[in-house]
Amino acid sequence: MRDVMRDLYFAGRALVRAPGFSATAVVTLGTAIGLNAAMFAVVERVLLDPLPFEAPDRLVYIAGSAPGSDFRDEFGLSEEFVVEYSTQTDLLEDVGTFTSFTNTLRVGDRVERVRMSTPASSLFTTLGVEALLGRLPVVADESRTMVISHSAWVDWFGADPAVLGQDHQVAGGMRTIVGVMAPDFDFPEEGVQLWIPDDIRPDEIVPGRFGPGMVARLAPGVSIEEVAQRLGPIARRLPEQYGGTAEYARIMSAHVPVIRPLKQELVGFVTAPLWVLFGAVMIVFFIACANVTNLFIVRGERRLRDLAVRRAIGAGWAQLARLQLAEAVVIATGAGALAVGLAWVGLPLFLRAAPQGVPGLDDVALTAPTLLFTFGICALTALLCGVPMTLRRSGSEAALLRGGGARGSTSGRSWMRDALVVGQTALALTLLVGSGLLLRSFDALSSVDAGYDVEDVFTFQIAVDDEPGLDEAVPLARFHLDFMDRLRALPGVESVGLVENVPLNEGVRLTSFQTRSTEGASEAGIQLGRTWTAGDYFLSMGIALVQGRTFQDAEQLDNPGSVIVSEAAASLLWPGEDPIGKQLIWPTFGSWETVVGVVEDIKQYDFRGQVQPMVYFPLVAQNPENWAFSSPGFVLKTDRAEEIGPEVRALVREMAPSAPMYRTFTMEGLAMESMVALRFTTLALGVSSVLALLLGVIGLYGVLSYVVAERTREIGVRMALGARAEGVSRMVVLQGMRVVGYGILVGLVVSVAVTRTLASLLFEVQPVDTVTFVIVSATMLLVGAVASYVPALRASRVDPVESLRYG
Repeated sequence: MRDVMRDLYFAGRALVRAPGFSATAVVTLGTAIGLNAAMFAVVERVLLDPLPFEAPDRLVYIAGSAPGSDFRDEFGLSEEFVVEYSTQTDLLEDVGTFTSFTNTLRVGDRVERVRMSTPASSLFTTLGVEALLGRLPVVADESRTMVISHSAWVDWFGADPAVLGQDHQVAGGMRTIVGVMAPDFDFPEEGVQLWIPDDIRPDEIVPGRFGPGMVARLAPGVSIEEVAQRLGPIARRLPEQYGGTAEYARIMSAHVPVIRPLKQELVGFVTAPLWVLFGAVMIVFFIACANVTNLFIVRGERRLRDLAVRRAIGAGWAQLARLQLAEAVVIATGAGALAVGLAWVGLPLFLRAAPQGVPGLDDVALTAPTLLFTFGICALTALLCGVPMTLRRSGSEAALLRGGGARGSTSGRSWMRDALVVGQTALALTLLVGSGLLLRSFDALSSVDAGYDVEDVFTFQIAVDDEPGLDEAVPLARFHLDFMDRLRALPGVESVGLVENVPLNEGVRLTSFQTRSTEGASEAGIQLGRTWTAGDYFLSMGIALVQGRTFQDAEQLDNPGSVIVSEAAASLLWPGEDPIGKQLIWPTFGSWETVVGVVEDIKQYDFRGQVQPMVYFPLVAQNPENWAFSSPGFVLKTDRAEEIGPEVRALVREMAPSAPMYRTFTMEGLAMESMVALRFTTLALGVSSVLALLLGVIGLYGVLSYVVAERTREIGVRMALGARAEGVSRMVVLQGMRVVGYGILVGLVVSVAVTRTLASLLFEVQPVDTVTFVIVSATMLLVGAVASYVPALRASRVDPVESLRYG
């Protein structure tokens, strides 16, 4: 230990005498390690930490699909599934359901729309959680109670323990607070403020009302595959036990259980981006190590005479190797200290730029595991940078003392420097290819025709369900129409409309529709999205009218039986026919509707998805669904979309003083938010790629500069014998380009293998995209040529007379 400490002391003294080398190495490695520390903190908290529930590895999410039917995509399950799954198999210990929605919370004079959940009371026992204060809901509560989140307890009630037993108006009814949850409980999503129990009443089950999410706890030792095999037959027997429509029976005959770990369900959408970014910063780390290793090799070669003297007076090779390795340890230690500081400063900036709604992201910090990871990567740094230097063997001591050993071994040592540059180039190219693919995907996604405009459109919602006089359908519909008239009068507003489900912000209900030709058929109708509109919705959103007309003013209050369909819906309902004047029926609604117009298809959910076939109903007072239609989305076409919010809010206070205004967006903002994950990943990977490219250029420049300096005498002899400056420059550039070329070839092979991991993030771009690969390779060649030119220019200006005195 005394020898080790002495070596570290002498290494530190030596590095202090070389401040330029030491600072460059510490900053280069510290930046790369700091990036890795910050990224590991995110990965560790979001992906590696277990869920804050009891035995989280046994928690699964259960859904269903029905290949070959209109329900071929994954869907949530209905109440009869819960009853049968919880009673017909011993593979599941407990089962709970949940939904999420937005509704009104009123506490005194404060009224806001907040995120809520309606879980079965068994959800809490399934997850194995307890209330921080009070108790959890039970079946006997019958939706008359609620538990609130810790954040709601602090924000709304000042963390007052007396909140238990208080009654407040929530989601249109008075409910009693019976419990407060712990700070880390935010299931099923971040931002949920309260939970209202909604337990199943077996005698009221209507089969086929799909939608709620289901969480189950596996019995010890049970696998997901075993559960899937058992649940399939149970689901297919449900029509025999519960009846239901012919459509329901057809869906159940093709039903396939979908089961995955709950952790995967909650964070699966960010798993690929986070691992991609973690891989990117690791690549930057290895490039930084290659750079510093080259610096160490150059430094070591300049100290060969000193090492030879030590060897000649009795120092062993192990002792010399330990001394050189000690310098790498000192540098790595300094880099680690700098890395922790950079991570501490940079992590909040990274989190602010990250997409919202990622579970656990708010709790990311430099924890003990992150510091342990940083220590481990510092140790790896010392090995990667120090070991290549210690493995060098450079001729006999006598040769070194005469000065010949260094020159004589140059060619033998240059392969290591070249190999490091090849590795740097290959890794940098891999990152650049990934960035290029994501950039092309982002460009393709940005130019997608979603079927509506995103520029100059402002959208918001208000909740008037508790406004006096608006508790009946006709006054409620008239209020919406009058409110739109007032909105049209605001300066800069071109048109106003409303819709039940604003694109990119809300989903639409899927409904089975039939036509005259399919009426009474044993098959179910066609599943289409449905929503309600009023005012100039299509004009405000820029949804083109393809055929027919839009709704007239009289149709907003009366019920003439008119609907508008999208092009995709028309093609599904009446393939090859003119849809205008055709009729369809939504059996639940019970009346035939006549198509008066056809509009352009839209992408309701996001730009990546397929267009959603839609049926649009007018906002009519006679429609029973509109009794609950108290908070539609208003859309304003205006060139003041970014600044009109306060004026709208003032108008809301005037016309509906107690109605909260919420979900205020511009459509352009919603469009950017729908691409935030791709944009963030592209930006982060792009920054990593630029850093990697910069390090690669510095590495190539450093190696060629050293080669030129090392070969100054040779170059002088060449020029004295008649070599032209252009020829000398060409020789150096070609040497650099040869190394870069090898790096590009290796990088292309690596990229072909690695970019397949980006497949889930790409849009209309293949992982092996020829255009991207060619452009990035050409860029690397150009950058390599520029990096080689400066040392080449210096070589061409060597004075033969002075160079012959060199060395």
